[in-house]
Amino acid sequence: MSCYVHDIPGRLRVKIPSIKGSPNAANHVEQLLKAIEGIDSTAVNTLTGSIVINYDARIVSSEAVLGILEQKGYFEALKALSNDNTIEAALSKAGSLVGKAVLGVVLEKAFEGSALSLLAALI
Repeated sequence: MSCYVHDIPGRLRVKIPSIKGSPNAANHVEQLLKAIEGIDSTAVNTLTGSIVINYDARIVSSEAVLGILEQKGYFEALKALSNDNTIEAALSKAGSLVGKAVLGVVLEKAFEGSALSLLAALI
C-alpha cells in the first residue's frame, strides 16, 4: 500500500488506496479522525481515496494524526510519498531527459557531414 501526503500547518491531505471506492472504510476513517482533539473538519473523497484534514496545529500535529492512521492500518509511513518527493522525482526525470536531448544535439553537430554521422545515428 502506497500513500501520498501533503502537509501544510493546519491542513493535511492523505491519499489512502484502501478507502478508494469503499464508503465503509471512508466512513470509519472519518469517524476515527473526528474523535481526535484538535481536528476541525475532515473531507473524504472515495473516488480518489483522498482525505483532507483541517486541524488546529496548536493542539494536534500532523505527525500525531498520521500516527493514529498508521496504528489503525490506513497509513504506512515507510511507503508514503510527500509532495516534495513527487516534485523531486519529476525534476530528476526532466533533467535526465533534457541532458539526453542536449547530448544528442551535441553529437549530431559534432558528426554532421562526416563519415561518423552514420555511426552516431546508430548510437
